[in-house]
Amino acid sequence: MTARKDLFSRALSLDPERLHFAAHSHHLWPDASFDGQMRAWIEANQFADRKWDLIFGEVIPEAQAHVARELNLPSPDTVVFAPNTHDLLLRIVSGVERKPVRILSTDGEFHSFRRQGERWEEAGEAVITRVPLEPFATFDDRFVAAARAGGFDLILASQVFFRTGQAFSRIADLADLADPAGPWVVIDGYHGFMAAPTDLSAVADRVFYLAGGYKYAMSGEGVCFLHAPDGYCPRPVITGWFAEFGDLSGPPGGVQYRSDGGRFWGATFDISPLYRFNGVRRALDEAGLTTATVSAHAHALMAQFQTAVADGEAGRLKTAELINPLTGEAGRARFLAFRHDDAQAWRARLLEAGVVTDVRDDVIRFGFGLYQDGADVERLIAVCESAL
Repeated sequence: MTARKDLFSRALSLDPERLHFAAHSHHLWPDASFDGQMRAWIEANQFADRKWDLIFGEVIPEAQAHVARELNLPSPDTVVFAPNTHDLLLRIVSGVERKPVRILSTDGEFHSFRRQGERWEEAGEAVITRVPLEPFATFDDRFVAAARAGGFDLILASQVFFRTGQAFSRIADLADLADPAGPWVVIDGYHGFMAAPTDLSAVADRVFYLAGGYKYAMSGEGVCFLHAPDGYCPRPVITGWFAEFGDLSGPPGGVQYRSDGGRFWGATFDISPLYRFNGVRRALDEAGLTTATVSAHAHALMAQFQTAVADGEAGRLKTAELINPLTGEAGRARFLAFRHDDAQAWRARLLEAGVVTDVRDDVIRFGFGLYQDGADVERLIAVCESAL
């Protein structure tokens, strides 16, 4: 397929000379997201006090259905939304009755867990075992072995790791260990959702899945979600009043909770991100674009850039270590990550030259997406050759 710059005309027109190769970070927003934002404003004022009937009757069910179809979930009722994944993570962990909570994780999780986990440890509220990502070749086996050794209340790992781009291939093995009595398995899918085809149908009854719209879902901030398997964490301690509407269950005289994924609802929040998400998903459907087709387009561009770097056509990038080379596997990140001591300086030089990338410590990342074509990659190669 070819690039679909037409779907991003508003975003691209705001800075026509910019080369935005950070689609894995702040993905540019399609025109349909602008239309969704405007629809949110119009309907909020048109329906006013009655808008929540519309939101819970139409907007949220549509968004739940989009997520369920994307992940091949058995029911959209297992999906609940929040402004960020941190809020949802807090609700899950609050439901673990054993204190301190015994957590198995990695040294490569995103900051929403990394910082919170460190603070829980300081406060004596958690004991965390972190399996190192490196060496990458043996990580999956080492992590599953640690999980099988037992002694954990919660197992948390990324589907695709945010810094390195490596994909975790053993979710099914973790699901086999999951139990409503513990351990609970939580997958951070932020770099997997709509980046690569993801089918959770075989594990959805045992695995929590967290993701959101900031990156490959192209919908911006505020549209994060949780898939919550039935029977796991039925009564989170951190809870909002939205969780007390619907089919309720709980001890007589106690706090009642919805019996579906809505048990993880919080309280009043800005609904406009869901309008953006619904608009984007509708536009993709109308254009006949699936995650598989968009990923194939991105991978072709990544291969073009990777080859140029290896051939020495992109300046000093050839001296960096490409830690997640494109090898043809489907379930991978949609960015290339290069490790070098000069990564921070390289990112600054590229930005001065009009190329947007991002950097994590000593790793510079180049993200690829639907609004780029081969000519953009050739421009990127030329800028790297002259600037680095």
